[in-house]
Amino acid sequence: MQLLLFIKGLAVGFAIAAPVGPVGVLCIQRSLTKGVLYGLVSGLGAACADAVFGAIAAFGVSFIAEFLARQQYWFQLAGGSLLLVMGCHTLLSPWRPPPAQAEASDLAHDSVTTFLLTITNPITIFSLTAVFVAVGITTGTETFLGGALVTGGVFLGSAFWWLILCSGVNLFRAAVSDAYLHWIHRTSGVIMLVFGAGVLVHIFT
Repeated sequence: MQLLLFIKGLAVGFAIAAPVGPVGVLCIQRSLTKGVLYGLVSGLGAACADAVFGAIAAFGVSFIAEFLARQQYWFQLAGGSLLLVMGCHTLLSPWRPPPAQAEASDLAHDSVTTFLLTITNPITIFSLTAVFVAVGITTGTETFLGGALVTGGVFLGSAFWWLILCSGVNLFRAAVSDAYLHWIHRTSGVIMLVFGAGVLVHIFT
């Protein structure tokens, strides 16, 4: 039973992470323009946020879920604004080849930004709850161990998706010239602006 809970958590984490959105665009862009490590660390930031939402759903912390539901306007406003800021920064900053050795501060920055982008989308908690029901995670999480196994499964399933995505993108990196990397860098900025504008238009209308 406990192993089954963990496996179901893996499936949920993978399914939640797989749809390509702004975080996926960021991971692809960073894997191509900076290196696979930057893309993977960015994905792990998103996986941590997925695990937070997974814990809320698994442990049935209803008052947190209700708080997120009530405040989703402000969360989406923050997320949309963050996308606009990141998009503008990407467009205004020229692409430069990453240093030979990854900087810890850059890795931390990339991880934190994807965590914030994911955690400011409280709709994820409702998606997770629906998927939990779909895969049959309706019992077994009453205990701490059961909830922890599901939460850990969500994190690892999400992380596994980012590993697959970033590793796959990295296979093409050697074949892409610096000129194309420059345009990929710019294009990702435009895409983030479009996502951010879309979020803001949605919440204001």
